[in-house]
Amino acid sequence: MFYYELALLKSPLNNLTYQSEAKLELGTKVSVKLRNRKTLSDAVIIKEVEKPEFKCVTIDYITSEYYDTQMLETANFVSQYYVCSLGEALSVYIPFNSQIKDKKYIKTFDCNINLSNEQTKAYEFLNNKKQALLFANTGSGKTEIYIKIIEKHLNENRQAILLMPEISLTPQMQKRLEKVFDKSVAIWHSKITKKKKEEILQGLQEGSIKLIAGARSALFLPFDKLGVIVVDEEHDESYKSDSKPRFHTKDLSIYMAKKFDIQLVLGSATVSTTSFHKMPFIRLTQTYHNTKKSYTFDDSDASLSLTVLNRISKTLESKNQVIIFLPTRANFKYQICTTCGKSVECPYCSVSMSLHKNDLTLKCHYCGYTEKIPEFCPTCKTGVIHNLRVGTAQIEEELNEIFKDKIVKRFDRDKVKTNTQLKALLNEFNKGDIDILVGTQMLSKGHDYHNVKLAVVLGIDSVLNMNSYKARERALSLLIQISGRSGRKGEGEVIIQTKNEDFFDFYLNESNYQEFLESELEFREELYPPYLKMAKVVFSHTNGLKVKDELDIYVNLLKQKKDIEVVGFGQCAIFKMANKYRYEIILRSSNIKALLTSLHSITSPMASIDMDTIY
Repeated sequence: MFYYELALLKSPLNNLTYQSEAKLELGTKVSVKLRNRKTLSDAVIIKEVEKPEFKCVTIDYITSEYYDTQMLETANFVSQYYVCSLGEALSVYIPFNSQIKDKKYIKTFDCNINLSNEQTKAYEFLNNKKQALLFANTGSGKTEIYIKIIEKHLNENRQAILLMPEISLTPQMQKRLEKVFDKSVAIWHSKITKKKKEEILQGLQEGSIKLIAGARSALFLPFDKLGVIVVDEEHDESYKSDSKPRFHTKDLSIYMAKKFDIQLVLGSATVSTTSFHKMPFIRLTQTYHNTKKSYTFDDSDASLSLTVLNRISKTLESKNQVIIFLPTRANFKYQICTTCGKSVECPYCSVSMSLHKNDLTLKCHYCGYTEKIPEFCPTCKTGVIHNLRVGTAQIEEELNEIFKDKIVKRFDRDKVKTNTQLKALLNEFNKGDIDILVGTQMLSKGHDYHNVKLAVVLGIDSVLNMNSYKARERALSLLIQISGRSGRKGEGEVIIQTKNEDFFDFYLNESNYQEFLESELEFREELYPPYLKMAKVVFSHTNGLKVKDELDIYVNLLKQKKDIEVVGFGQCAIFKMANKYRYEIILRSSNIKALLTSLHSITSPMASIDMDTIY
């Protein structure tokens, strides 16, 4: 009889010991009985152990699926660093199937791309550095460099991953990749059918598919000859998982690349502060399209001001199209001064405070500082702090009223739920059947709009005034990405509704973005990432008193820990969600080991832990 330690997939339980008459390979996926459960549970063989003193249950079923060494080692890191069980970490992977055999498809590719001198320098730099950052202005041709690097690895009979935020997986990108790599490329994201997923997995293991372009889940497919990982739009926060395990796909790609000697390319026009600080980078500023762009700042309080409406009319009269952006779908509310555009900052944390309407207070979610909503703005002393609300649905409605003879459509997650809907809407817009497209960040992601001459940006102050140390970076990055959608060929105009013209005007030019990153790093030193590590612990329960008591217990325990700082605790910004009351603790430390030890000591069933929190 053999005895094995098993990790139970999707379970928060610690590893359990089972017995088997057959000798099993580590990483084998099996099914086992759990007490009080009628159905069998999936598990993975982690290690062989000595016969324990207690009586063991026999493994019921041995599957043909298995997790290789890379998967096991990476999952082990995820469970330690992102504070979850090994079974939860392994559950993000799709295992290998031992019944599918590699059929040795040997195919060479020639992308026929002639790189410019600038691009060639970048290509050589990225190959020499092995793991590096491509800091490339919009339209400077980073996709060509990606394709060239991927082609090199595929011609050496290795595999490649091209990661993109899900909403960047456009039909246009698919066409570009298929033109070069034909049927050797597969697109992977949450909306493809189960049957299509099975075909891709078979092709990947047989060897007919060599490149996977996909959203973050593409990193967890069964690759056995992975040569390169490309992370496009590396600044995008959708790479961070919002459910357990709360890994960051980009950071995990960096870990895997270094651990398993894989080439890594991170790329963006608005690179993240952390990547800029930590990775060797090359700057690409030359662009292919000679576009002239004019920026107009509008400090009106109206959701659609006269300036905006006049520019929309003129653009439509000249038979061009308009796109209108809002930072989030449906409705967002934000609290700013209607005169100077500033929010109320915490005197201790340099971040905006959040509005708690029920208590009529403003609260800092970093240190817990609370104050009454002031009668007048503390910055300009004359304006009034207002709670504003506007959304895509409302803007669409207003535009339909004003431009009755024009076609106005909405482009957000409420309207576009499937890949087919995405393709249809983009197709309609590019054919000129839609005059005005109103949308959220979805619109800013890698879509080419041929006839757009005007981009209107509303509500960007709500991003700039968020209760987060990343607020400035988010707002500026988003604005630059959005501006890149207007006037892709020829002249373009961008109208930005903001009361913070000075900040945006100086940094909006892409060549000044590096200067912004340098000043932002200076501001964060000794306070925030990338210099310190931050984590958030959220306690939630249907009983408000019970969860508050639990919070208090852990706040006292964590305050006694050495080398970590409790920077804030209290009610979450959204205090009640899904009928549960929510409290949070924000922690920071320059000592990763001390922070992780503290996080692993939190055993409350009410707690959920977010290491490297982005909020």
